[in-house]
Amino acid sequence: MSAALLSGFALGLSLIVAIGAQNLFVLRQGIRREHVLVVALLCAVSDAALIIVGVSGAGWVLHSVPWLVDVVRWAGAAFLLGYAALAARRAWRPTGAALDAHAAPAGVPANGPGTRPVTAGATTLPAVVATCLALTWLNPHVYLDTVFLLGTVAATQGADRWWFAAGAVVASTAWFLSLAYGSRYLGRWLATPRAWRVLDGAIAVVMAAIAISLVLPA
Repeated sequence: MSAALLSGFALGLSLIVAIGAQNLFVLRQGIRREHVLVVALLCAVSDAALIIVGVSGAGWVLHSVPWLVDVVRWAGAAFLLGYAALAARRAWRPTGAALDAHAAPAGVPANGPGTRPVTAGATTLPAVVATCLALTWLNPHVYLDTVFLLGTVAATQGADRWWFAAGAVVASTAWFLSLAYGSRYLGRWLATPRAWRVLDGAIAVVMAAIAISLVLPA
């Protein structure tokens, strides 16, 4: 049991700790202090669902029906290119977004209880949720890694495969919460609009590179 749990934790963490579209989005929302818990929980719950699907044996579908991966690949590439274009636009035509350590949320007096850094040009919760879900479920790597690869390894654990799955779920949840809430400490370096232009420019480049890598032959 303990060996399967640790194995699942190690493999789950190794698959998810990488620079990707989903992690970049979580990082950006954490830095902006916008809907942080919602984003972290959405990613963790989505990952847990995919892990359960893979461990349940549904990963064979990807192997049996390869065209499903192609559909997700092209849809994901199109979405990532669109997101990259939006990030590039923010970098080229900045909105003035910056962290204000002295600003207070709506309804909270300045310098009063609950005061926290906020950013200009806040994104609505529905928009954040939609983007987060798209970046998660339109990413073909999540099916190949989380469903197929992790599910295949879990099958080798026999009766302990669900302990293996539990370890992977714990790793995923710990990672997204750590990334979302740990990224806020980068705020001191993002207190100017110029810093946000650099960040959005980097996000645009990485997103576009990931999109191109999805459709180019290996």
